[in-house]
Amino acid sequence: MTKSQRTALAVLSAAMLMTILDGSIVTVAMPAIQEDLGFTPAGLSWTVNAYLIAFGGLLLLAGRLGDLIGRKTMFVTGTVVFTAASVLAGVATTPAVLVGARYLQGVGSAIAASVVLGILVTIFTEPRQRATAIGVFSFTGAAGASIGQVLGGVLTDALNWHWIFLINVPIGVLTVLVAVRALPTDRGLGWSAGADVLGAALVTIGLMLGIYTVVEVERYGWVSAHTLGLGALAAALLAAFVLRQATAANPLLPLRIFRSRTVSGANVVQMLTLAAMFAFQIIVALYLQKVLGYNALQTGSAMLPAAVAIGGVSLFASARLITRFGERSVLIAGLVLLLAGMSWLTRLPVDAGYLTDVLPVMVAVSGGGLVLPALTALGMSGADADDAGLASGLFNTTQQVGMAIGVAVLSTLAAARTGTELVAGASDPAALTSGYRLAFTVAAGLLAAALVISVTVLRTRHTSGDASVAQAVPAF
Repeated sequence: MTKSQRTALAVLSAAMLMTILDGSIVTVAMPAIQEDLGFTPAGLSWTVNAYLIAFGGLLLLAGRLGDLIGRKTMFVTGTVVFTAASVLAGVATTPAVLVGARYLQGVGSAIAASVVLGILVTIFTEPRQRATAIGVFSFTGAAGASIGQVLGGVLTDALNWHWIFLINVPIGVLTVLVAVRALPTDRGLGWSAGADVLGAALVTIGLMLGIYTVVEVERYGWVSAHTLGLGALAAALLAAFVLRQATAANPLLPLRIFRSRTVSGANVVQMLTLAAMFAFQIIVALYLQKVLGYNALQTGSAMLPAAVAIGGVSLFASARLITRFGERSVLIAGLVLLLAGMSWLTRLPVDAGYLTDVLPVMVAVSGGGLVLPALTALGMSGADADDAGLASGLFNTTQQVGMAIGVAVLSTLAAARTGTELVAGASDPAALTSGYRLAFTVAAGLLAAALVISVTVLRTRHTSGDASVAQAVPAF
């Protein structure tokens, strides 16, 4: 790996670290934000929801725009928008300003994150180097998720909640300065290659409306007129988008990308896996705080071994294993580990011991260090040079949709079971634990489904030997 490649990888990883960090750091500081700005309980959730809606809704469009006008341009623009929005969030003095700033952060994150994988696979064309780069990239994502929870507690306690946003500013400025020099310049295909304005409007509004409907499920319920009505409208918009892509002369999302069962299967597996594991991260944190009585810093520290395990495997083992055994085999092995850990949580007691009941799960989720790099390689395997940004945007979109659906479904199920147990006379800790166990059971089912699809749908991709490596991970 050359010096310029290492610098580019560091820039891309730094940007993804900010994106992942920002998604988790806010959750720890939410009580302090509510007290300081006077948020209502319902309004407080929008410090997270505004970001998710913008981020998830714009990824696909932003990824295609990267192909059209240049991925480097999109990356730098997105990082600038995110950094500026972080300043606005850091100095916010009213709920409206903070929610607006969080929405703009989501816009900036979508613009930058949508093209990161597209840039990465064009820089690292040699299969072994690409596998190593994807491992480092996955390590960054895993580290950001857990570091965010620990850092959020430290910054909020030592300084104040404003600094959970202001910390992005020096990172963002440095990232832009280095990216301008380190990332390769690409001209893009031009607007004539796919400037489908109607398709862009349909998919962006449809995704934003769909994600909004999902994140508001806990407030309105699954069978409410609000959820069913907006859900049907979002589905209709997305269906119209698919029809538009099948007939448009220059579609925003060429449907040919779905002809690859590997790409399609990898995106479905990712959606199922992230639905289970993102919900796992949130529900475990709730269990540690509400049942075992941990504070914010203790909760982040308790979950830190998971980040270390995932990061260590993705950084030091995933590339070698993928090169030797192929992405599919590594993916299956990782899913087996994740399923074992989630299954262990289905019998979680009220008075759990950390060393015996929680820590083994934090070690088992090291399987994520195998799953994430393997899925990334599979999800990007069917794109050519002209579609790398699109494939990157699609892969990130299914990730965000999976996380949003997972949290909504599992949180709602857990809350419903808890309510039933409380009515039956159970204590608060026992009722909460029962609800969390149900959520973990459903999450285990999602992982089992992902495992079945990986075995039956994804094709075997051997990567041992130079020739087979080149075939398994095509150059872009």
